[in-house]
Amino acid sequence: MNKFSRGTSAFLLAAALGAVAVPAAAQVMVGGAPMLPTKDIIDNAVNSKDHTTLVAAVKAAGLVETLKGPGPFTVFAPTNAAFNALPAGTVDTLLKPENKAKLTSVLTYHVVPGKWDAAAIAKMIKDGNGMASIKTVAGGTLVAKASGSSVTVTDESGGVAKVTIADVMQSNGVIHVIDKVLLPK
Repeated sequence: MNKFSRGTSAFLLAAALGAVAVPAAAQVMVGGAPMLPTKDIIDNAVNSKDHTTLVAAVKAAGLVETLKGPGPFTVFAPTNAAFNALPAGTVDTLLKPENKAKLTSVLTYHVVPGKWDAAAIAKMIKDGNGMASIKTVAGGTLVAKASGSSVTVTDESGGVAKVTIADVMQSNGVIHVIDKVLLPK
């Protein structure tokens, strides 16, 4: 954050994403559980009661070992409520073994190579004149924008997710909790 003065829009965007200075001992709570920066993405996610569907999907897709790997990864992590907002039967259908490729495609669309914290995303948005195109591991593109005091991520299908908790630091990357499942074309 020291790269930006308090008066810049980049600082405001970073603050909106949650990149505020906090004591090193402070822990981010997600789904009622502390997210420890010494643990990897999977080891933290399994403790969040708000991400049980995501964890089940990651297991069904065979992505556990990948997301336990060194990364770094940035994960836009939809909550259970986000999955529940999909049309009835969608999650059950995706979790079937015969749909593993489609499930993998959807999940890797939420993963970006590298560690992109709120300040880095805010800088990308500022440098992009209000929007930033972000390439996913699945090969698709997400578009991040500032929206009032928050940041949104738009998928290739026009769906818009709001970042509800930013900068959940992991030993192998960072998670940004979102309120909608992002869908590739």
